[in-house]
Amino acid sequence: MRIISYNVNGIRAAIKKGFADWIATHPADIICLQECKANKEDIDHAHFEKAGYETFWFPAQKKGYSGVAILSRKKPDNVVFGNGIEQSDFEGRVIRADFGDITVINAYYPSGTSGEERQAYKYKWLNEFEEYLNELKKERPQLVVVGDYNIAHEVIDIHDPKGNKNSSGFLPEERAWMTQFLANDWIDTFRYLHPDTTGAYSWWSQRFPTVRLNNKGWRIDYICITRNLLPKLNAAAIYPDVKHSDHCPIYIELKK
Repeated sequence: MRIISYNVNGIRAAIKKGFADWIATHPADIICLQECKANKEDIDHAHFEKAGYETFWFPAQKKGYSGVAILSRKKPDNVVFGNGIEQSDFEGRVIRADFGDITVINAYYPSGTSGEERQAYKYKWLNEFEEYLNELKKERPQLVVVGDYNIAHEVIDIHDPKGNKNSSGFLPEERAWMTQFLANDWIDTFRYLHPDTTGAYSWWSQRFPTVRLNNKGWRIDYICITRNLLPKLNAAAIYPDVKHSDHCPIYIELKK
């Protein structure tokens, strides 16, 4: 099972930048998208169908905002749109697909960069989402949680930790949440397989054109798995040369 997570920062914009050509190369069996900013009917699905992907969309109620989707070449046994938490579902933040014993959860975690109110909501969402996962584990113990977490966990995950110590996405409270989350039997797949790799980022600010060129980025996109899936973890990677967005795709491969 090859899985990709990718914040496309607008699926229509990404398609104009070559996203459809890229998926035609079959980079994964399951591609999880965040920040789609579109409803299913806004998209020409011929691109996806030609590449063999069935698509499942969970947009935000607000047009042109947030939204998640799953593209899959494997037919899921079950798809659940949302996680049953009102504001999260209103913002189109979570979609789930079950494949045999494995459940893939695609999530677009809130950003707190627009001010104190959204930062407060981010903390609320993190706690609610973790409670949702803890309940789901009782029924579906083998979980894969992919997405834009909007948190750079450790110093190694950000190009300028000192300069960003007060920036949303690298605040002590956010990093502490990530630490305790991983301590609850979760594995950060990329960091597990590449513990000392530096300069491995998945997002670069668009405010300055040289930021990506000079690799001044953040690693805020993750694929985390429950510890019981660790024997199946075969590979994890980040694809910074794929450029349809201010993020890049991240990847894992799970053995059968």
